Amino acid sequence: MKILVVGSGGREHALAWKLAQSPRVTRVFVAPGNAGTATEPGCSNVDATCIPELVDFARRERIALTVVGPEAPLADGIVDAFRAAEQRVFGPTRAAAQLESSKDFAKAFMRR
Repeated sequence: MKILVVGSGGREHALAWKLAQSPRVTRVFVAPGNAGTATEPGCSNVDATCIPELVDFARRERIALTVVGPEAPLADGIVDAFRAAEQRVFGPTRAAAQLESSKDFAKAFMRR
């Protein structure tokens, strides 16, 4: 199976590295990735960062699962876009990501 990891940090590098070790995984794509993920066996960096590009890439490559690491694409609704396109994705929706991305929202939520 092919997996797409969205992000360019150490967390995404660690996820891609470990996922690539699974015998069930044929390829891990990392968007945009970093210098470390570019050298990992079984991993390929993808030059795509905007959500519509990532959805198109996932469809075209028949990605089985997308894992989103960074807060910014989650807050921008990447999970909602992948679900709307009927693509499997792991991460919170835009509404749920507000707990992490908006301090005002998180404070108001915790006061309830």
